[in-house]
Amino acid sequence: MRTEYANIEPFITKDGSIIRELMHPDGGGSEKQSVAEAIVPMGSSTLAHRHPVAEEIYHITTGSGRMTLDSDVFEVNAGDTVLINSGVSHKIENTGSEDLKILCCCSPAYSHKDTELLE
Repeated sequence: MRTEYANIEPFITKDGSIIRELMHPDGGGSEKQSVAEAIVPMGSSTLAHRHPVAEEIYHITTGSGRMTLDSDVFEVNAGDTVLINSGVSHKIENTGSEDLKILCCCSPAYSHKDTELLE
């Protein structure tokens, strides 16, 4: 199965990021996981949230930001990869001078129903 970036419509997730689902069971052909591009514009951040079921991996492809995992706060830059275990509160803030772009991998696949907003 193959998807084409130009044909994928972006949408806003519950946490406030702009998402393109590059591969997802609801249309991309995968069965158990999803991969998406998330964009956090300059000067903005996602809302703190957690996923009770899904584990996520964020790979920063462009930009820089500040990642919060529960009470741990640290800087992230292009090339960094962050594991977000299920149940862990997290958010990311764009602290750079360009859009923060993140490759987000979720297992099981991302679902609005598995997203609990915390703010």
